[in-house]
Amino acid sequence: MNTTRPEPTTPEPPTTPRADATGTGRIVLLTTSHRVAPGLLSWPAWQALRTADRVLCSDGAHPQLPYLREAGTAVDEAAPTAQELVDACAGGRTVVVVATGEGEPALTDGLARLAGSGRVAMPELELLPASYDLPGARLLDLVQVMDRIRAECVWSSQKTHEGLAKYAIEEAYELVEAIEQGDRDELREELGDVLLQVVFHARIAEEDPEAPFSIDDVAGGIVTKLIHRHPHVFGDETASTPEEVKEHWLRTKAIEKRRESVTDGVPLGQPGLALAAKLASRVHNAGLDVPLPAGEGIGYELLALAARAEAEGVDPEAALRVAARAYRDAIRETEGEEKR
Repeated sequence: MNTTRPEPTTPEPPTTPRADATGTGRIVLLTTSHRVAPGLLSWPAWQALRTADRVLCSDGAHPQLPYLREAGTAVDEAAPTAQELVDACAGGRTVVVVATGEGEPALTDGLARLAGSGRVAMPELELLPASYDLPGARLLDLVQVMDRIRAECVWSSQKTHEGLAKYAIEEAYELVEAIEQGDRDELREELGDVLLQVVFHARIAEEDPEAPFSIDDVAGGIVTKLIHRHPHVFGDETASTPEEVKEHWLRTKAIEKRRESVTDGVPLGQPGLALAAKLASRVHNAGLDVPLPAGEGIGYELLALAARAEAEGVDPEAALRVAARAYRDAIRETEGEEKR
């Protein structure tokens, strides 16, 4: 869960370390996020570091170390056992442990065993997050994981945009199914699968010798588009109804695309009902009066039904899927009766 946190601060001159009346001291386990630039720590973290009697870190290559030392904090590269750490706190001393990316599980497990034994006077133990992830920070992990998979996986390293296209369609349909079924867990998973397709294609695009682009270019493009098409949010326009929002969107989109026809940009490869409904929607939004083509056969009948559905605000694809699932259930019921 991402939580808004106070802005990071720069370190201040040290103050007097906090005394411990019990004499057992204090252990501060300092955790940081690798998704935040090193050195951007919270004020409580800097305060703990500057007032500690000793600061330890088991990873000599920890990205925070150069910044801590530049700020005047002496850091010893050491990996003490739980007992050694407890001993280091004797006399009321405060020891800060700058945790590695794994969070020091061996050390914390050892401290838990000592505390559970009842034979050791334990120091006060504090877990202090020094930096926090911003919303969307885990997307950075996805980009890094995809980069490594592309480089090291024999299957993924050979994939092209064309070879992946069918998976994008499949994942989109699975997402729609999860939405229609109302399954929240499935919805979360399918959203991840769709997101993977975006990141995968962007990673492949980086390797294009003539016109490369990255996931940052993709994200930057959609950010620019969203801001431009929402002048009522980011500009001086106003919109008090969904209809006015749609009007802003269509107007700015028309200026951007400069299309010669309302049919420009409609993918002809989409399912037939969706294609017919999309064309009818473009005609309706443009205020055109285009009669449906006359013809005989199921195709023309379906075209008329799709246009009627669009006019009534119904998604014909979704409506047909609902009816098809009812048909599937009826088939299974009949099959069950025949087996009895």
